[in-house]
Amino acid sequence: MTIKLKESCIAIIGLGLMGGSLALALKERQVCRRVVTLVRREAAAREAESLGVVDFATTDPKLALSEADIVVLTTPVRVLLQQLVELTPFYKSGAIITDMGSTKREVIKGMAALPDHVHPIGSHPMCGKEQTGLAAAESTLYQGAPWILTPLERTPLAVVKVVEDLARAIGAKPRHLAADRHDKLVAAISHLPYSLSVALVLAAQTVATDDPEVWEVAASGFRDTSRLAASDITMMADILLTNQDMVLHMIKQAQQQLANLAQAIADNEESTLRALMEQAAAQRRGMYK
Repeated sequence: MTIKLKESCIAIIGLGLMGGSLALALKERQVCRRVVTLVRREAAAREAESLGVVDFATTDPKLALSEADIVVLTTPVRVLLQQLVELTPFYKSGAIITDMGSTKREVIKGMAALPDHVHPIGSHPMCGKEQTGLAAAESTLYQGAPWILTPLERTPLAVVKVVEDLARAIGAKPRHLAADRHDKLVAAISHLPYSLSVALVLAAQTVATDDPEVWEVAASGFRDTSRLAASDITMMADILLTNQDMVLHMIKQAQQQLANLAQAIADNEESTLRALMEQAAAQRRGMYK
């Protein structure tokens, strides 16, 4: 199997924030020969072409995938799982099939069932923002971001190298994780933060029921810690429901830490409270200086 990135045709399935940003980066950096996209609506296809985001956009999977050397699925995870199967008749022999799904175990299971004439490899760029859609896309979204690769046992090393090269070509930093380890780690540093952000806003709403002035006095602290609650709901629901066990485990861990804080406050144990606060502060300061 030989696919040269510079000479390849890359098909992007879905052209929202992630897919749109990928298309912009590929075009701006001249990573490949041709960028095409498969979208649901004809109006979206025409918009993508008129903006110069891709070379060709269509709602017809046969037209989108007939020449695609690399196929990147960028839709929400449960949609992605359906598309893996639905698009099978249209994949070019020898094509690399990869994705940007935020959970990996279910995706890898789906990829394992793909026919032998294609080469699947799971992937997940660790970046994004709460805005959605093509209008929010930016060519620098992947710059400096970790790009997790989760190869299958059947994935040839040459395929792994192509996807690594693709990630590097748009400024990302590829690294490898097993699918179960990936899902455990992102539950802690991505899915739990979203869940806590939702809980924070809902808790504040209980105050607003009696005193809506709370929204008028909210400042940067609330803005920063609640930001993730504004994320795309369909995407996040898919994430939480395809990583249930890991997410629930991390929510229980967070509940325990909140209980520890609550107990220290209730008991007026300042030394215990300060120790917990310092432990968290030291970790955070060491990560982001």
